[in-house]
Amino acid sequence: MPALRPFPGALPLTLTAEAPSRGRPPGATGTGAGPEPARRGRSQGAGPEQRRSYAGRVESQSSLQPLRSLARELAALPPSLGPVRLIGIDGHAGSGKSTFAGRLAEALGGVPVLHLDDVATHEDLFGWDRRLRVQVLEPLAAGRPAHWAPYDWVERRFGPERVLEPAPVLLVEGVGAGRRALRPWLARLLWMEMPPAKSWGRGRERDGRELSDFWDEWERAERAHFSDDPSRPFADTLVRQSGTGYEWSSGAAATPAIATSLTQGDGLPQA
Repeated sequence: MPALRPFPGALPLTLTAEAPSRGRPPGATGTGAGPEPARRGRSQGAGPEQRRSYAGRVESQSSLQPLRSLARELAALPPSLGPVRLIGIDGHAGSGKSTFAGRLAEALGGVPVLHLDDVATHEDLFGWDRRLRVQVLEPLAAGRPAHWAPYDWVERRFGPERVLEPAPVLLVEGVGAGRRALRPWLARLLWMEMPPAKSWGRGRERDGRELSDFWDEWERAERAHFSDDPSRPFADTLVRQSGTGYEWSSGAAATPAIATSLTQGDGLPQA
């Protein structure tokens, strides 16, 4: 693997006093699609991910400069979904996808972020691909606004309809953003490079004992999903978080040539 390029601007994650809501998926961020900074700080129905402060708010313009180099690279890609460049950000629950997506969205000038936990439900943690295709992908591919209803994890029902206009770049983040049903629509797939044990451990520590049972269920579901439909072997870019920021590598050397397992050496079942 070539030398990783540093993103020195990222700040460490911190916790706030907000309590998680029962039954939300690990990393849930609320409802609706939009630039990530606008989604933070909602108290009603706040999910585990919202307990982490959005560090991008206090980042200086100069600290975003390294992210802008990646942003320029992504913005220069050919459209992959009608007029839209759809960028997938995948990884294990707890690996920092939402935070990274928010910072990248800001570096891209405030592009919208679609969170897959707004598309999943209690009954279908990973059975949301047809709903996403019909409500979001197909309209955008035709150059039309997408009309979709985000799921409310507190009320356990779909909420009011939202409209997502075609944008030059749309980030879609969440576990399964690189699944086979989405890959044909993606201009680029980014994978947050963190072993599952570490990711899940971070998530459990973040969410506390209140969501321990749900994490047990989630880990089983995530293992089953990635065993059948791995994402990492198909990623164009691997992103790693360090103590001072992010590092990334892109190109053919970023992933193994043969897609046989979810990650190399993480002990998960073979696909």
